[in-house]
Amino acid sequence: MKDLNASSSTWADTLPSQWGPELAHTEIEVPLSRSPQDLPTSSAIRAISATERLSLWGWMREGLRAALFLAPRTGAAAPTPWQLLVLSLISGALLLGAARLQVAGPAQFSMRGWLTPMWSSLVLLWLAWWAMAPAQRAPTPAPELGVPGPSGGLAAWYVLSAWAPLGPLLVLYVLMGLAVHQPALWNGPMASILFWVAYGVLTVWVLATLVVVSARFIRSRVRTAVFGVAMAVVVGVGMWQFQDQPWEEDALAVADASAASADGAQPPEPAQLALSQGLFENQQLLWQQQVDALLPQRPGVVDVYGLVFAPYADENVFRRESTMVNTLLQERFDAQGRVLHLLNHAETAETHPWATPENLQRAIAALAARMDREHDVLVIYMTSHGARNHELAAAHWPLQVPPVTPEMLRAALDESGIRNRVIAVSACFSGGWIEPLATDSTLIMTAADATHTSYGCGRLSELTFFGRAVFHEQLRQTHSFTEAFAKAVPLIQQREVEAGKADGFSNPQIRVGQQIAPVLQALEQRLQTEAPNASSAAPAPAAEAPSPVPATAAATDTATAPSPRP
Repeated sequence: MKDLNASSSTWADTLPSQWGPELAHTEIEVPLSRSPQDLPTSSAIRAISATERLSLWGWMREGLRAALFLAPRTGAAAPTPWQLLVLSLISGALLLGAARLQVAGPAQFSMRGWLTPMWSSLVLLWLAWWAMAPAQRAPTPAPELGVPGPSGGLAAWYVLSAWAPLGPLLVLYVLMGLAVHQPALWNGPMASILFWVAYGVLTVWVLATLVVVSARFIRSRVRTAVFGVAMAVVVGVGMWQFQDQPWEEDALAVADASAASADGAQPPEPAQLALSQGLFENQQLLWQQQVDALLPQRPGVVDVYGLVFAPYADENVFRRESTMVNTLLQERFDAQGRVLHLLNHAETAETHPWATPENLQRAIAALAARMDREHDVLVIYMTSHGARNHELAAAHWPLQVPPVTPEMLRAALDESGIRNRVIAVSACFSGGWIEPLATDSTLIMTAADATHTSYGCGRLSELTFFGRAVFHEQLRQTHSFTEAFAKAVPLIQQREVEAGKADGFSNPQIRVGQQIAPVLQALEQRLQTEAPNASSAAPAPAAEAPSPVPATAAATDTATAPSPRP
């Protein structure tokens, strides 16, 4: 034992050589009154050595041990920059692969969905930095008090907090994957309870491991409590507001596969747009012709104005559906000469203005200039593919067309001053459009809720299930949007079951503002009185016109009608 009054050089000369040259210069003071069994072990000394380096496997091992709430044996060691990178990539790759289980069928990687949740990691890094700062500045605890907690700084915390919850997270992803791929397993009441109990236990386990690992670095009850509460808030906000996922259902592949399996045919390749200066000039002229042809509102009459928007050029189903709705509004809702039809398709570039976000805003402004913005009704129909982040897909290659968002539409409508709005969105995950667009004077209905796909948008489809049931069938029997929606929903559900839709019922949504309800009731009564015998069986949906149609808003999109699909 060392005499506390002896010089450090004398003590250094007595160290066993097998402890290594670095530890030979480390002072370890042991009071003379301590017994031999109280001496710190060599493992304890190694645990607090600032020069200790762990291998990749060492960091993985200590992180996985922390999942069982065992103290990490990392001491003051910190991962090297390369270790930090490799460990982060490995854990991220494991989670990314497990997340793929949550999508049944074809899926596509979403860079946006992968990067969006990372804001929470940055917030947690800052919180951990703040919480552990005093402990990291304090001296390392004396070895006679036992193996000290980890003190390797923010990098060590980041690695351990990434690997500690990895086990329960992977099990949680597998559980959610089973719910997607084998939904029948959880249909019974007991099975459902078992699922949610397992989900809750795994979620609490993940959060608890993060708190316990962080507490070993923070070493302050108050700061640990603050960190834990803040972490729970960050995770909660992420689950509530940022539901983007790294994998999304490949709606195009699913639709093509379902259509091909039903008809035994392969979808045709879409026509390609040929850009030229003449085409751009014609689009400008065409736009002005369409706007000039809009009829003004009639005094004393609640007129219906329409805006039909189909921005996805690669599938003919959106062209057919938007053409059908355009015709329906003019024939059934007394809107002749009061509908703008914006359409992306290679074969309609000479006859229809392009469906772009800029033209959408311009169209709303043009309609607002013609209509009585306080009393008339604007009906907007949008049909395309939808994403989990609630963007409406747009494509018109080689023209670059950005997607449309509900916030974009809401801003244009508010700026226009149009009060009475009826909005229908036929797209996957379109239920996410309801909250951003809802007002007391708005009726909005969507083809799906915010978490499910809709159906019927393949290249071989005539119409989407939503457009077919609500507009092509029910609104030819009634002038009530709410009645048509209520009657269409059971039909949509039945057809989805018959088609073998894998991810569950699309669950179409509707919200009716209190102030627009009486306006639509009065409109329904007027239309029913003026055309009591107008109801008729739904005709076959319009197909693509082989020849151009007149470039006026009053012109009906004529076409050859194919045989309707069952």
